[in-house]
Amino acid sequence: MKRTIWVLWMIILMILLAACQPQAATENPETQPTPTSSPSEPSPTPQRATETATPTSTPVDSSLTVTDALGRRVTLQNLPQRIVVAGRGVALLADAVYVFPESFERVVAVSRTSQSPDGDFLALVDERLPEKIAFETNVGAEQVVTARPDVVILKPYMQETLGNPLEALGIPVVYLSMENPAEYQRDLQTLGVLFGNPQRAEEVWGFYQQHLEEVSSALAGLTDEQKPRTLLLYYSDRDGQVAFNVAPKNWLQTIITELAGGVPVWTDIELGSGWTKVNFEQIAQWDADRIFIIAYTANPEQVVENLKQDGQWQALRAVQEGHLYPFPKDFYSWDQPDTRWILGLRFLAAQLHPQAFPELDMIGETRQFFAQLYGLDAVEFEGKILPILKGIQP
Repeated sequence: MKRTIWVLWMIILMILLAACQPQAATENPETQPTPTSSPSEPSPTPQRATETATPTSTPVDSSLTVTDALGRRVTLQNLPQRIVVAGRGVALLADAVYVFPESFERVVAVSRTSQSPDGDFLALVDERLPEKIAFETNVGAEQVVTARPDVVILKPYMQETLGNPLEALGIPVVYLSMENPAEYQRDLQTLGVLFGNPQRAEEVWGFYQQHLEEVSSALAGLTDEQKPRTLLLYYSDRDGQVAFNVAPKNWLQTIITELAGGVPVWTDIELGSGWTKVNFEQIAQWDADRIFIIAYTANPEQVVENLKQDGQWQALRAVQEGHLYPFPKDFYSWDQPDTRWILGLRFLAAQLHPQAFPELDMIGETRQFFAQLYGLDAVEFEGKILPILKGIQP
């Protein structure tokens, strides 16, 4: 009996001693998981979703939807990583696309056009452009597909010839117009969604809005009699044949003339849907107060000098009074629906109403434009833009 009691006491003693011993895990802290942070301290690394998600949680929808220039709702499953800008009129679209810094990585192919003998503006902005696919403006859907695009950006008039065939192949297409200030604001917002950077879209439009308001404020209160009768003429010498043309009423050339405080004299004739050719007799009949010469592939300054030596043009009142001007350009002319139209507006307003802009520095305005929209510094501006700038006196 005594032996039994002794054995029981020994067992109880061994249990008590074991309970008092430290755990083996604490003997080597380096082998243990990092302790979890206290609730009052931020976790040093993000927790895995499975640790924090409730059993009823669902994956985040990464799709996005935009309404394009044709009013179509286009849904993409993910933020596009491979963007193609193709077709006719693409240079004007591409210049807007490249105000977004994400374009350097995500634009994989662009149709190439240029109005300048001084080179390709996009090559100045994007040093990786030579590595990207260069399509012709008449590119077909089967060629665009080889770029494996997540989305293709086109002008609306490319829908039948390129857009529809691409969509038939399962390639999403977004149409951007960007032909007037209202469309510029809308389509910049669309690009902001496509690039996942709506803040940049607002920033760029804010730049345009600021200049629009400055021009509007400076010209507020003008009477119709104070607005010069203005003529914008597009000069071309294709195939050696000189021609002068005027824009439709709804084109940007007409719009910026009105915004700049001028009266576009050419809207009193029947105009087509594109440039309308006019003869010298019609130009003389308009008898405009100010005449501006647009030249896309020629030097507008040289064209103006040649016209001043022409006997017929010397008879025009605007020429006699010293009011025949070249419309400015660098790589592209500032009159068209390119990003530079805001510069064209500022120039035109100052030429028509110099008293309203006594301290305007167009060189400074141009430098600021390329810095804010394309990130070009002073050295790049002085070396690459200023030497080819036409129509602006330093």
